Amino acid sequence: MKTYQKRYWEPIRILSIAGSDSGGGAGLQADIKTISSLGGYSATAVSAITVQNTLGVESVYPVCAKQVCEQVDAVCRDLKPQAIKISMLPDPETAEPLAELLKKHQCTNIVIDPVMVATSGHSLSDMPAIENMLRYLFPLARIVTPNLSEAQQITEIELSHIGKCQDAAAKILEWGPQAVLIKGGHAKGAYIKDLLLSAKQGPIVFKSPRIKTNNLHGTGCTLSAAIAFFLASGLDINHAVLKAKEYLHTAIKAGSAMALGSGHGPVNHSFAPVPLIRIPKNQK
Repeated sequence: MKTYQKRYWEPIRILSIAGSDSGGGAGLQADIKTISSLGGYSATAVSAITVQNTLGVESVYPVCAKQVCEQVDAVCRDLKPQAIKISMLPDPETAEPLAELLKKHQCTNIVIDPVMVATSGHSLSDMPAIENMLRYLFPLARIVTPNLSEAQQITEIELSHIGKCQDAAAKILEWGPQAVLIKGGHAKGAYIKDLLLSAKQGPIVFKSPRIKTNNLHGTGCTLSAAIAFFLASGLDINHAVLKAKEYLHTAIKAGSAMALGSGHGPVNHSFAPVPLIRIPKNQK
């Protein structure tokens, strides 16, 4: 009779629900690299298959709602993730059953990155899909992380300065998330300013020097995945965002001179990989 060593520890577990990027720089691939590099374990649910490389997105093939939810259910039943990161949901029928499934499994630390348009300008989700995400999933989120164009599209507020970003964040909070981080990377200037607003505290602006590089593909995915990891690790929202921004800034710097493809390359996720973090196994 075979005997096996007892299992006394488990990893920090994050489930990413996102599209697959064939170029490897964004989407599920960026999430896996980010979470793994930080010392976590990444499970996935594929919501779309994209045909893309560093030059841009060529095609998007949505995965149907039933298949997305079956993946999520299988992971939640067995692995019990400590955070959920949701980004691209191009099928408008996915949001409602996914929300019910997340509530059924009592999922926490839900991070939503409402991906709408790729850096190349290719549309990744149409308005019915976004509207359903707002209606069904935003109320479950601990934090949502739109960039400037996404926040502007959601709120219909022209984000010409930081005060307008605060107005937009306040409007997004009305959909029910606990916090909103509007990412300012697409704005011009020597510094990147990201605005965090929650229902419990006033605005916080995170400021970091801009790095001149062509390798910025997947930065939004990377940041939100890192936030999910740090929330799963037990940090509060403010510190999770701060640590995630520090990781992204260093990843951008470490990959700024990398030559990969002919277009927008990715960041260097693996600049200092952390071994899988061990936490005591829950014996319940």
